[in-house]
Amino acid sequence: MQAVFITGHGGNEVVAVGERPRPVRGPGEVLVRLQAATLNQVDLYMRDSGAGITHRLPQIMGLDGAGTVEEVDADEPLLAPGQQVVLHPGIACGRCEFCQRGQGVLCTAIQYLGEHRDGTLAEYVSVPARNVFPMPAHLSHAEAAALGVNHLTAWRMLFTKAQIKPWETVLIFGVGGGVSLAALQLARLAGARVIVTSRTDAKLQRALQLGADHAIDSATRDVAKEVMALTGGRGVDVVIENVGAAVWSSAMKSLVRGGRLVTCGATSGDQPPADLRRIFIRQLQILGSTLGDLDEFAALLSLVRRTGLRPVIDAAFPMAEAHAALDRLGAADRFGKVAITIADGVR
Repeated sequence: MQAVFITGHGGNEVVAVGERPRPVRGPGEVLVRLQAATLNQVDLYMRDSGAGITHRLPQIMGLDGAGTVEEVDADEPLLAPGQQVVLHPGIACGRCEFCQRGQGVLCTAIQYLGEHRDGTLAEYVSVPARNVFPMPAHLSHAEAAALGVNHLTAWRMLFTKAQIKPWETVLIFGVGGGVSLAALQLARLAGARVIVTSRTDAKLQRALQLGADHAIDSATRDVAKEVMALTGGRGVDVVIENVGAAVWSSAMKSLVRGGRLVTCGATSGDQPPADLRRIFIRQLQILGSTLGDLDEFAALLSLVRRTGLRPVIDAAFPMAEAHAALDRLGAADRFGKVAITIADGVR
């Protein structure tokens, strides 16, 4: 089968498009013929170094994906050949203490597609049936694929970790990236007031069109001061951020007493000043979050079906143009997901 895979670590020169063995479906697994996937920051990380992630080379890239069931156990009650499906990218062991209490996302032996095992930038992938979900019918394959990482991550951050309420205000840093855009869409559906930041005016204007209540140019304005002005000196209830050190101080200063900061990344550095006095005096909550559980994904898909939500796609590339897609992922003006189309019949 055709696939996009890394042969080493470096730049695009280590990313190949070519033949890899078609996966053999095991008992309890589903062989999916993939039709689209979207790129994530971890794809760049795996290409660049993959440091700290156990993997073998060559490694097929890609975390999320959507496609068609090709093969499945005859007694599988929920899935059938030809069915359109979307994937959850975390393969949990099902046996550790966290899996046993229904928190597979905390599994001590979890394997992620495109990281610890071959991923979704390929014509086929085989995963446990529990990781395969019916695809919302109104979405394209690329839009459906985008739900598996960014929207699921944002769902857990907003609803499981922050437990956001309709009357609250949320500040989202770096709108334009996948998680931040997903958080904007989901927070608006929850009824929350949403403030977004970006260093690019065009992104701020698009975010306002998507429903953001206020937009702050972080290149020219002091975010914390702007937030205080917008909230009458109170601050926001929730901060959603995946930038890290560059925005940490502003994020902390923007929170109301007892507010919650949820983080899922550190693209600008992972050693920000702790500001411990502010944390304990104002009784702030700092919450870490990564991806989401299977039941959270099911809840997300249910919401998508009810509301007609559609992830924002920045650009789509055929698999043969994987290098261009990876370049677009790192582009400063990107707004939304970069998709890769894999098979004929993509919609």
